[in-house]
Parts: sequence; structure tokens; C-alpha cells
Amino acid sequence: MRFAEVIGNASVARVLSSMADSGRVAHAMLMYENEGCGALALALAYVQYLNCSNPQNGDSCGECPSCRKMSKLIHPDVHFVFPVNKGPKTTDEKPVSESYIKYWRELALSDPYFVEADLQRAIGIESKNGLIAVAEARSIISKLSLTAVADGYKAVIFYLPEKMNQETANRLLKMVEEPPQKTIFIFITHAPEKVLQTIFSRCQSIRVLPLTKEEAEAVKAIKPSDENEDRTVFMEIFTDLMNAIAGRDLMAALECGEVMAALESREKQKAFCTFAGQCIRKIFMIQQNMPQIADVAEQEKEFYEEMAQRCGKGFCARTITNIEKVVSMIDRNVNSKILFCDLVNRMYLGIWSR
Repeated sequence: MRFAEVIGNASVARVLSSMADSGRVAHAMLMYENEGCGALALALAYVQYLNCSNPQNGDSCGECPSCRKMSKLIHPDVHFVFPVNKGPKTTDEKPVSESYIKYWRELALSDPYFVEADLQRAIGIESKNGLIAVAEARSIISKLSLTAVADGYKAVIFYLPEKMNQETANRLLKMVEEPPQKTIFIFITHAPEKVLQTIFSRCQSIRVLPLTKEEAEAVKAIKPSDENEDRTVFMEIFTDLMNAIAGRDLMAALECGEVMAALESREKQKAFCTFAGQCIRKIFMIQQNMPQIADVAEQEKEFYEEMAQRCGKGFCARTITNIEKVVSMIDRNVNSKILFCDLVNRMYLGIWSR
């Protein structure tokens, strides 16, 4: 992918290309974003630019052997790490990212703006939590110990390092601190506060900005149509739920809980939870007088502003925590009606909390 192909965040692209041009290439970088804002696309464009043999006007040429390999995500010196678990698409007892690399490539090439739920669906672990376990650290250390195939940078792109456990981080720490020559680590996170401090403190941080309305529409246009349909349905459920709770209509709120529980699969239920968590974060950002970070669509602006006024200051943080617990319980096959009924009750009781 070239920088010219990335939707939005032109200023971040300029910063990255300037770093490469000046030779000030950080050995470890943390890119943090709201889900789906293009951090992965920027990371891919950056690595392609670093290894391009004929860069032009602050961008890769797209035609040299290195660029052609990057365009298919098969560059031998570029590795990907993402949360995995055992599933039907691999026979590995202790799967690592390489176990699912075929599906990762297909997803990233078709939609580099995908979200975590898309990845879980692509690799077939919808009903499980993905993790970056210690076996992954051993795999990466082994790969980086080999001589580079091409004359350029070796790169490791970590998607969602917040899913990494302490043992994995400890194994990787020395490599991140003192990487082999011309080796870079790029960590892409949606929750920088959850990234282990041992990793976070050793990275140069880059904020990937929320997309404008026009940019979000452009991203939406390249996504599969069923995902767009899901968002419409999810927004209707969330709007009905929040209006019922804010209007002190418990029965209507519980009916929304039943609608959530009736979503056709646990995968869809988890996808709704992810969506609802994003919506709650937008309310929180507006409460904090940071509407530009909330990145609210114009047609939804009035709804979010009203909810920001009607929700207590403590509501958003508690609700996000409760939603995360629901996702965890879905993975454990707990009855979905009980889960969503309990979530609705907690939201109803907590909306006016300060």
C-alpha cells in the first residue's frame, strides 16, 4: 500500500515519510487509534516506503520488487502478529499468527480498516478471546534472528498489543529495546492504556486521528455491504436502548436487551458489544469537551450531545467495563438473555451516577 492510497490522516503520512527520509527511523513505534481509522494502512504504507528501491515525492513507487511483494503482504522480511486462539481453521495445538497468516492477508488486503470482530471472524475464533501468547514471542525472536532476505528493513507489525500477556512482553523486551540492525517494531492499539508499560514506555507514540465524515464514508464504501447493514442495525438498537434508559423506561430498555440477545449469533452479539462500547466512548469524549476525538457523524450529532448531557460522569467508564465483561461471558457460553438483561439493568441504574 502506498501513502497515496491511505484514506485520511495525511498529516500522519507526512510525518512517517519525513522520518524515513531523514533517517530518524524509530526502532519501536506505537500507533494508537479509534478502531478502523487507518493505523494498519499507514503502517503498511510506511514499511513499504522504507523498503522501496525507487521512492518518489514522499511515497513508494509501487512497482519495484519490494513494493510488489508488499502489495500482496508476502514480503519475506515483514512479519505480522495478532491475537489468536485455537479454532477450526488450524490444527496447531499452540497456534501463533503464522497459523492464520493466509486469512490475515485476505482480510488486510480486502479491508485494511478492519476491526477486531472482523479479524476474529476471518480466522474463525468468533467465540473465543484472541491472545498474543508466549509462543508468539518465540516465533518472532526466531524469525528476526535470521538474516534479512532483502536489503532493507525487517519489520514486525503487532495488531492489538493490549492482548499480549506479561510473559510474552518479557520475552520480547530485550529484542524491542535492542533490536537487530535495521529492524523495527510497529504496535497498533485501540486501547493504549491497556498496553503493558514495559512495551509502551519503549515506543515512540503516534496518534492516528479520527476520520472526517467524508473519509469515513470513503472507508465505508470499500467495506463489505453486510458490515454496513450491521452498523445500521446496531445503531438503531443502541439509540433505542439509550433513549429508553435516559427516559427512565425500564421495560423498553429490557426489550432492547432481548433484541441484543436475539442477534443471530454470538459473533454478532460480540460485534454489537464492540459497537456499543465505541458509542459510549463517543459520549464520554463529548462530556470531556473533545468532540473532535469523538468523531461523530453529522446526522448522529444531536443524539450524542443529548446523551452526553443526560448521562452521569461515571456512567461511561462503568458501562464500558460492564460491556467488556459481557463479551468475556459470551465467550464462556453464558446465557445471552441473562447477560444482556443484567447489562441493561446496570446501565439503567447507573446512568445518573456521578
